[in-house]
Amino acid sequence: MDTQGRPSPEQLNRLLSRCRERTYQPKRLALAIDRSISTFSILEVSTGKLVGFVRVTSDKGLNANLWNLVAEPGPNQRIFFLVLVHRSLATIRRELPGCSISVAAPSIAIGALENQGFLMDPGGIRAMGLRLR
Repeated sequence: MDTQGRPSPEQLNRLLSRCRERTYQPKRLALAIDRSISTFSILEVSTGKLVGFVRVTSDKGLNANLWNLVAEPGPNQRIFFLVLVHRSLATIRRELPGCSISVAAPSIAIGALENQGFLMDPGGIRAMGLRLR
């Protein structure tokens, strides 16, 4: 489990906002981060600013999920996505072998996901989501 350097909900919400992704109530986001199997962050060296993030959840049996996959818009965004996806998958393969992996990600991350072997709608299976409020 990677617990080093977990961002605060406020830091993550700022990054989500800069990436034009949905933000969350800090208490709910803190709970989600705490209940994650692992989290991975990319910080800007000079400022410590959060520029990339993903968290992993799992039932520790059949399924693993990547959530909140975000990377700071700009020239390094695709590289950040590649690093986050690669690192997450390496951990899942090592700690949760045999799990099916799904991901909720923005369209800009599709290239990084395909680079790691993800297939869009494999076998015609389409994922659907429902926002619970």
